[in-house]
Amino acid sequence: MSFETQIQAARQNRITPEMEYVAKRENLSTETIRAEVAAGRMVIPANRVHLEGRLEPMAIGIAAKCKINANIGNSAVTSKIADELDKLHTSVHFGADTVMDLSTGKDIDNIRQAIIAASPVPIGTVPIYQMLEELGGNIEDMRPQHFLDMVEHQAKQGVDYMTIHCGVLLEHLHLTTERVTGIVSRGGSLIAKWMMAHRKQNPLYEHFTDLCDIMRQYDVTWSLGDGLRPGSIADASDKAQFAELDTLGELVLKGWEHGTQVMVEGPGHIPMDQIQMNIERQIEVCHGAPFYVLGPLVTDIAPGYDHITSAIGAAMAGMYGAAMLCYVTPKEHLGLPNREDVKQGVIAYKISAHSADVARKRPGAQDRDDALSRARFGFDWNEQFRLSLDPETAQAYHDETLPQDTFKSAHFCSMCGPKYCSMKITEEIRAMAKDDKLVELS
Repeated sequence: MSFETQIQAARQNRITPEMEYVAKRENLSTETIRAEVAAGRMVIPANRVHLEGRLEPMAIGIAAKCKINANIGNSAVTSKIADELDKLHTSVHFGADTVMDLSTGKDIDNIRQAIIAASPVPIGTVPIYQMLEELGGNIEDMRPQHFLDMVEHQAKQGVDYMTIHCGVLLEHLHLTTERVTGIVSRGGSLIAKWMMAHRKQNPLYEHFTDLCDIMRQYDVTWSLGDGLRPGSIADASDKAQFAELDTLGELVLKGWEHGTQVMVEGPGHIPMDQIQMNIERQIEVCHGAPFYVLGPLVTDIAPGYDHITSAIGAAMAGMYGAAMLCYVTPKEHLGLPNREDVKQGVIAYKISAHSADVARKRPGAQDRDDALSRARFGFDWNEQFRLSLDPETAQAYHDETLPQDTFKSAHFCSMCGPKYCSMKITEEIRAMAKDDKLVELS
C-alpha cells in the first residue's frame, strides 16, 4: 500500500488519525480539519518517519490557532548538540509550535538526528545549508542532483517541513540592485549567486516536480521560501518581493497538483501601514495557502530589541491572517541566539500569536485572559502566576520586594502598597454601595 499524504487523503474525503488528533487540539470538528487541508488552507507537517517517533501532530492554517516557530541551530562559529537540545527544550517548554534547525556549521547530521528524536513538535530545515557545507561552501559547485539528494536525505531523517527557495528567478535579480539591503535571505542569495555564476535559471524552480516527488513520498510540507524578502523597511513591498510572490503562487498550485502540502513564507521587514496589504495580497496570490511570516520587523533602529520590534508586526500579521509567526530573538542581526535569547523570542511571539487569536475572535481565545483578570482582581497571586505565559518570571518579579508567603494573599503589591491599590479601593467602593443599598431597602 502506497503512502498517502494528508492533502491526498483529505481530497479523497478520508480523515486520518493526524486530522483527528489535530481536531481535538484545536477544538474543531474533524470535518473542518479535513476540509481545510483539502482546500490547501491548512497543513499538518508530519513526516511519516517523525510520526513513528515522538511527533505530536499539529496544524497551521487560518482556521487554527495562530502558531509560532522558533529557530535554533549551530553556526560555523559556535554551538554543539547539547546546546541545541537545550534550545529545543526551551522552545517547546515556553510554547513553540514548531522548531527550525538552521544549523550551518559542523556535525549537522548528528545535531539534526538528535533534535528530531527528541522533538514532539514538527522540525523544519533549509536543506541548502547542509548541502553547501558538504560542498565546502562553494555554491557554484552545486548541481541539481546535489540538492535533490540532500532533500531526500533530510526527508529520510524525519524533517517535517523544508524551506526551499524555488521562486527566485533569474529575471528577478535586476530588481534587487537598488535595494538598501539587497538579498538578505541566505538561501535566496546563494541561489542568486549560482544563477549569476552559471547564467542559468533557478534549478530548484526547474526541478520543482522532482522535488515534489520526494516531498510526497514522506509527506514533507513545502515552506516555499521568500528568497527576495525585504531586509529593511526601505525595501518593503517592492517589485522584487512581489515578483517572487507571483511565482510562489504558481508553485502553490503545482505543489497541490502533485499531492504535496504547501505553505508560503513571507517578508521580515514591513512598516506597520503595509502589513495588512502584504497579508491580504499573499492570501490572494497564493490561493489561501497558509502564510508563515518572519516577524515582520516594523522598524530597523533597535538592534538588541528586535524581538520587540518584530513582535509588534507579528501581532498585526496574525490579526490580518498570517497562520504562523517565525520568532525573532534579541540577537537578530547580532549573533547566534543562546538559551535565554530563545526564551525571550518565544515569549514575545506567544504574546503576538495569542493577541492575534483574540483579535480574530477565535472561540475561547480570551478565556485565559479573563481568568487571569479575575485572579488579579481577587488578589489570587498564585493563580495569576499559574495562568501567566511565564509563571517563573511573573512570580520572581513579585517576590523581589514581597517574597514572604503572607504576601501571596495580600490585597496589594509593592507598586501601589496597601493604601493606593485601585482594585482594593474598588472592592471598598463596591462594599460601600452594597451597604447603601441595604440601608435604602430597610
